[in-house]
Amino acid sequence: MATQDELKQAVARAARDYVADRLPLGAILGVGTGSTANFFIDEIAAIKDRLGGAVASSEATARRLAGHGIRVLDLNDVDAIGIYVDGADEIDGSMAMIKGGGGALTREKIVAAVAGTFVCICDASKRVQTMGRFPLPVEVIPMARAHVGRELAKLGGTPKLREGMLTDNGNVILDVHGLSITDPAGLETQINQIVGVVSNGLFARRGADVLLLAAADGVQTHLR
Repeated sequence: MATQDELKQAVARAARDYVADRLPLGAILGVGTGSTANFFIDEIAAIKDRLGGAVASSEATARRLAGHGIRVLDLNDVDAIGIYVDGADEIDGSMAMIKGGGGALTREKIVAAVAGTFVCICDASKRVQTMGRFPLPVEVIPMARAHVGRELAKLGGTPKLREGMLTDNGNVILDVHGLSITDPAGLETQINQIVGVVSNGLFARRGADVLLLAAADGVQTHLR
């Protein structure tokens, strides 16, 4: 039976092939953050000469891309991103996701908003019927932490500060435990309306267009 790292490696390879087949020569690639995204970065080193450059969703991703000699671009200098590839902590049947386990949710959401196609890469353990078992990350302006925590509690979850963690934007993260997310797009909007919230880890209004899902019998492709 394949280990989780072997599944991540397999789906990273599949994503590399997807990019090689569908991203026009010299186009810009968006790259996510996290362990599965790291496997993907290592894979695209082999096709870096096809890329016009990459936009990174975190400082850690930018360093890893640069380490492979891949040109890293500032999003403000880019008009369009052809494909954005990133992992997920959970993904449901509508291709809505929870992301942000690595703390890069806001920048991931910004890059995804610019991308023509969002490709989610993950292993089968991340596919769920109803999201919420994985705590929902919410990025918060530090001075608003207590206020936002109280408001999140009213939604039925239990917010906990992610200790020792500041985002690349200098903010804190509250992880909301105990939610059963039956209306991802509605909850995404509701949380974003809380004063002091920068963004939350629900990617429902801009969900994945393509899911590459690594299972024991190979990598499956699902379309929205």
